[in-house]
Amino acid sequence: MNNRVIAGTVAVMVGIALNMVGDWVLGVRIEVFRGIATFTLPWIVDVFLVPFMVGLLVAKIFGKHAKWLACVPPIVVRFSSYLYLYYLDHSHDFFFNFHLHYWGLCVILAVESANLGAILGEVLVGVYGRIDHPRIPAKAPCPAPHPEPMAPTVNTGS
Repeated sequence: MNNRVIAGTVAVMVGIALNMVGDWVLGVRIEVFRGIATFTLPWIVDVFLVPFMVGLLVAKIFGKHAKWLACVPPIVVRFSSYLYLYYLDHSHDFFFNFHLHYWGLCVILAVESANLGAILGEVLVGVYGRIDHPRIPAKAPCPAPHPEPMAPTVNTGS
């Protein structure tokens, strides 16, 4: 099998694991909407910082084009968490506490945070360093232009 496929699979699995551990450690269910009481510091960390770290980790493992692959772990974790709350956890009134439009916003925020982390991770890994790129030839330094002496111009008035 191709090394990129293996690296991508490992990156996605490790990203999913890190995201799920972050959810478990923080003890936050971002899918549950309780009004203004929903937006606490652990919720903010779980929506923004945990996916950002997932994106950094995916970029470290996968390398180039990790910004596209970093979308997968937050989507999988958020979708599986939503399905778990819908089918298995009956401690909440699902239709009162789980608004689909709110869940979609949370998914978008988590995915964008992971993308930012992956872009920063790609920069830190050095993906965008184009010094030895085979298609871009190295430019020779341009010599400084020497000014040519100019002849004085005479205005004849016509």
